Amino acid sequence: MARDTRVRWALEEAGLAYEVRPVSFAAMKEPAHLRLHPFGQIPTYEEGELALFESGAIIFHIASHHPGLLPDDANARARAITWIFAALNTVEPPILEIATAKFQEGDKPWSKERMPLIADRIRQRLNQLSARLGDADWLDGAFSAGDLMMVSVLLQLRPSGILDEFPRLAAYVARGEARHAYQRAFADQQAFNTRPTA
Repeated sequence: MARDTRVRWALEEAGLAYEVRPVSFAAMKEPAHLRLHPFGQIPTYEEGELALFESGAIIFHIASHHPGLLPDDANARARAITWIFAALNTVEPPILEIATAKFQEGDKPWSKERMPLIADRIRQRLNQLSARLGDADWLDGAFSAGDLMMVSVLLQLRPSGILDEFPRLAAYVARGEARHAYQRAFADQQAFNTRPTA
């Protein structure tokens, strides 16, 4: 569930053909890749002369230039874009702290005390998000790039079990996963990750 899965999903929703170029951890730090992504990460996106990095920027670009991911109505479009930013800037940061606490700080003496604090911050955000979603299928009318990003962010919670505490959000994520475009993107990502390497 790396961030490139989000981009694949957006491309599938938009019905666009694409090619995947694998980048090793070593290659990510090489000058050729750093010209595409100055922080030496993935994903990157190339379309003609355009090169983008950051999954949110890539998805916003795809959604802005191809039908299906942003509403035609100007106000609904602006709200969908707002949800992209909310997913990345409000909901995702505390979720990312789980991985940091486990894998980068797990050997620190204060790590075990920190985990409940992180979980409480996540639950606070999920309570707010669940209240906003209510009984609706999607965050603001029809499925949009905002939902694509939010579902992608929430999927990172599955291993922690926290998502299961919020049935509305768990059902929301399941609706996202049930979309044909997501299923194609996930299957392609899984096949790519398990391909034999020379």
